[in-house]
Amino acid sequence: MIEDSPFVAAAPVLVPMPAERPYTYAVPAGMRVVPGSIVRVPLGPRQVAGIVWDGVVEQVDARKLRPIEQVFDCPPIDRAMRRFVDWVAQYTLSAPGMVARMLLRAPEAFDPEPWIEGLQRTLVMPDRMTHARTRVLETAEGGLAWTRSGLAHAAGVSSTVIEGLKAQGVFETVMIPPRPVVAAPDPSYAVPDLMPDQNDAASMLRANVAAGTFNVALLDGVTGSGKTEVYFEAVAAALDQGKQVLILLPEIALTHAFLERFQQRFGAKPGEWHSDLPPRMREKVWRQVAEGGVRVVAGARSALFLPFKELGLIVVDEEHDPAYKQEDRVFYNARDMAVVRGHIGSFPVVLASATPSVESRVNASQGRYARAVLSARFAEAALPDLKSIDMRRAPPARGGFLSPVLIDHMRKTLEKQEQSLLFLNRRGYAPLTLCRVCGHRFGCPVCSAWLVEHRFRGQLVCHHCGHNERRPEACPECGTLDHLVACGPGVERIAEEVVTHFPDARTIVLSSDIMGGVRRLRLELEAIANGEADIVIGTQLVAKGHNFPNMTLVGVVDADLGLANGDPRAAERTFQLLSQVTGRAGRTGKKSLGLLQTFQPDHPVMRAIVSGDAESFYQREISERERAALPPFGRLAGVIVSAVTRAEAEGHARGLRRSAPEAPDLFVLGPAEAPLSLLGGRHRFRLLIQGERRADMQSFIRTMLANGPKQRGSVRVQVDIDPQSFL
Repeated sequence: MIEDSPFVAAAPVLVPMPAERPYTYAVPAGMRVVPGSIVRVPLGPRQVAGIVWDGVVEQVDARKLRPIEQVFDCPPIDRAMRRFVDWVAQYTLSAPGMVARMLLRAPEAFDPEPWIEGLQRTLVMPDRMTHARTRVLETAEGGLAWTRSGLAHAAGVSSTVIEGLKAQGVFETVMIPPRPVVAAPDPSYAVPDLMPDQNDAASMLRANVAAGTFNVALLDGVTGSGKTEVYFEAVAAALDQGKQVLILLPEIALTHAFLERFQQRFGAKPGEWHSDLPPRMREKVWRQVAEGGVRVVAGARSALFLPFKELGLIVVDEEHDPAYKQEDRVFYNARDMAVVRGHIGSFPVVLASATPSVESRVNASQGRYARAVLSARFAEAALPDLKSIDMRRAPPARGGFLSPVLIDHMRKTLEKQEQSLLFLNRRGYAPLTLCRVCGHRFGCPVCSAWLVEHRFRGQLVCHHCGHNERRPEACPECGTLDHLVACGPGVERIAEEVVTHFPDARTIVLSSDIMGGVRRLRLELEAIANGEADIVIGTQLVAKGHNFPNMTLVGVVDADLGLANGDPRAAERTFQLLSQVTGRAGRTGKKSLGLLQTFQPDHPVMRAIVSGDAESFYQREISERERAALPPFGRLAGVIVSAVTRAEAEGHARGLRRSAPEAPDLFVLGPAEAPLSLLGGRHRFRLLIQGERRADMQSFIRTMLANGPKQRGSVRVQVDIDPQSFL
């Protein structure tokens, strides 16, 4: 008999924690693992799920290693996905384990779903027949297995009828596999009749899918031009090839309307993936995506890390949207990472938008992306007429925020029984509350931000950390009663003004902090689409892809709001947001109007929107970016240092600055206090690293962090490659 050897096989396992490399674990005799296997391993006193990673590990002494406890009965994570995790970690300077953590977000899905007890017809006949029993037997014809509740519901009988037949042996118990979360989509279910320019764009996308290689197409179409119907043709082509499809959406609120449009085209809904999904459903979707049962997923940015079995197409809808940027733990832009995912997996990617990002437009002009343009609305519906209201010449009444010009057009719209939308990208009632007597301003105790009054809730709220408190009757500084004043407008205050002008109009306020959450928001959106509101007041939520058939007037209350924050992307963001929100008007062909209240009617952004000359705006913005060597013509990275005390944060940031290596194509700006210098009780300093497009930004930052002071005490350092926010 041969004695057991003290040496065993070992495997590298990537665990969901901020470790720089996989840990080595012993593989017990008789256990089989392959790269990509999802396993359970000990980590300190805990048991965690991990992924067997790539790399060769020499046989080592078993006494020095802890063993893998379990291999889950789950499809392994494929090589393309493992490469993607490594790439994202390297590019974003994140720990690979933290990227893998996004892949392992449904731990209950690692084991197979249990089979369900069902019933199947036998040859036995019941002792007597009734109308109810006859309906059950007719329904169960064909030999299919049914669940008890499913058969009872389909036959229109009670469960006692089913139980009685089973007791007589008319049905036998069988085990049936778990139900799919969604039915399989049918690419030929409702093939649309496309307009000529839509058909040209769809042909290009279908050809890209047929090529079966990596390519990127930018679908650039005005609001209401039918971009969704066009990229649905690419989805159909991928399904015909037996591939899975991922469609990324920027907002959960968009998902419900999108699901209905998808079902109308393909006869079934896609799988959903977003933070509002119940945990049990998330587990089912994760598992069935991994097994290939779910063929199409529509989801938020995190859906990019689902373990698709045979992914063959990614569509990024509203590709310009800032919501695709994650700024927590792993900082990444889902649009850019979707392109990387397509490159690694050798399949096409479609980016769709009415107002593409400057980066995507430049990539298209330089030939990296193909570009399809839809310059007219579907069915020849006219774009809204756009005009600016010079607030210096037509100011609002004292204490108000709506110009008489806008109010007059709202009145005319009501008379025609059509809908108006007022847009203000500011939640709550007022952005600042102060005391008229002593000048006290209500600020957040743990952030360098003012508290926003939410009058509907009677609260003062910080929109950065969530701190909230009741709005007091007296000033906490001087004790004076009834002298607190709200400064500036939010959507709630605009609603108050609207009610004074139009008391009989049905008014709805739409905002991301609406009471009742996403469910109520969807009901409100449905009500608007069904014509159950006359005037809608909303934040940027209303700018994103909604279709309101009877909306013919859009008024932007403060068109200048986004231009005053010092963000290098301010002009682009403002142009995109205002173009999108004015595009809500006239989508079904009715004559429509968009009005922009502005103190800067001659600003290039305002002129570009009112004239409809988007090309001039893009040319000017691209030229300015190129001159300043800003993305996509240069590279940017932010390093955010935070600590409980200002001295700790500043000292560490200055230490990092001193440790920056010499590089001819990169330089460091700062450190300087971040615009939000105090956030959640932590003081924040920023370093901004700028360089040439081909500069090795990641190696530069790695060297700076390695040579700099070690993180001690409360100090925390976050790296943001390609920052979208500069707060």
